[in-house]
Amino acid sequence: METEVKLGFKDKESLYKVALSENFRKLCPDNSGFREPVLLENTYLDTDDLAITNRGGAIRIRHYKGASKDSYEFTVKFGGGTSKGLHRRFEWNVKSNSGEFSIESFRIAATGGNDPYDLLNEVFKDITDDDLKIACFNSFNRTVYELRYNNSSIEACFDNGVIRNSDGTKTDEICELELELIKGDINDLDEVTSILTDGNDCAPLDMTKYIRTLNMALGDRKGESNEE
Repeated sequence: METEVKLGFKDKESLYKVALSENFRKLCPDNSGFREPVLLENTYLDTDDLAITNRGGAIRIRHYKGASKDSYEFTVKFGGGTSKGLHRRFEWNVKSNSGEFSIESFRIAATGGNDPYDLLNEVFKDITDDDLKIACFNSFNRTVYELRYNNSSIEACFDNGVIRNSDGTKTDEICELELELIKGDINDLDEVTSILTDGNDCAPLDMTKYIRTLNMALGDRKGESNEE
């Protein structure tokens, strides 16, 4: 199960200020956990009637683009819950050299830790590859640091980009810090969140990038419907 905290910032200056703080440097001395920044291009799939989303799931094709990295990762998320910026969801992943998503291939290759496969089958129930269409798309730059606190390992992902509607007339900026518990105690994640939010202008985010992007895409569709 994926366990992470999402924090929203008013602008990218406020976001990246966190990585320069003394509290952050104590968690990641000398930038020892720093990874090369990458551009993430995310395509989300669903049926025309958003069956996957309505079931509480999400299908994502992620394209990693960096100076030394060009690869894809397929991700399916399902269930779980959100409260005050803390997100907990079942998650399965497949690494790929291409962006061609197939339900059966995903089932065969998916890795999800201890997350049960019967839930994965529930996501895809009565849905075929032909039913899946592009629901929406976003992209943003991500810089990752690995933080150590007590016996826990936490990924700090600094995300900055812009969500746009189809014709570019509406935008919504992405200025987020995701703190994902890779291994360890959720109490450590809570404490690290408190440490990094202290003195910084941010707020918990319950809405995911996918839902924000989908809402903008659905707004486009409503506009098209009104024009017909």
